[in-house]
Amino acid sequence: MTDVAADELRTIYPTPHPRVIAKARPTLDMHSSKFISLSPFCVLASSGPDGTVDASPRGGGVGFVRIASPTELQMPDRPGNNRIDTFQNLMAGSGHVQLIFFVPGIDDTLRVSGVARLIKDPELMASMEEFGKLPRAVLSITVTEAYFHCGKALMRSKLWSPEVQVKRSVMPSISEMVHDQTKLGEPMTQEQIDVAYRQQL
Repeated sequence: MTDVAADELRTIYPTPHPRVIAKARPTLDMHSSKFISLSPFCVLASSGPDGTVDASPRGGGVGFVRIASPTELQMPDRPGNNRIDTFQNLMAGSGHVQLIFFVPGIDDTLRVSGVARLIKDPELMASMEEFGKLPRAVLSITVTEAYFHCGKALMRSKLWSPEVQVKRSVMPSISEMVHDQTKLGEPMTQEQIDVAYRQQL
């Protein structure tokens, strides 16, 4: 599976600085809480019982993931592709998840690990209305570890720099690409998709 044996890793990579290990916290502190409150986007990863991994982009208004306590996050589930890969993993797998939070303009990211469960509390869901819609469910995540990740990857990619932004027109719309792949449904232009997405948020 790999050309490198486990006992060879430290011949390639030096021992991490003690601070890199010590920065991992068992709960959210004031810095990680503030970062989450500023974040409109994160990536949520989960694993199934067969070891397969799913990573799903999640977004909303700034601070869309609610900090219920230093040990609990609440993420509203918005309309998507209905594959429910994440939720199937939670039901059948270990329930362990990891999130990486992004804040536009800041190169550092925040990693949060935890154990998740899906809840449908009507009062909670009503309090998380956004875009004129209630969430379909809420993901409650019991935090087990949180730590900041350095900004070198985003600095290398210049992710937030206007000069590297790609014009949408260089690629077909996602509808056109999926139609080419599956020959199912009718392809939609990017303009049509933009209108549909705004209605479905």
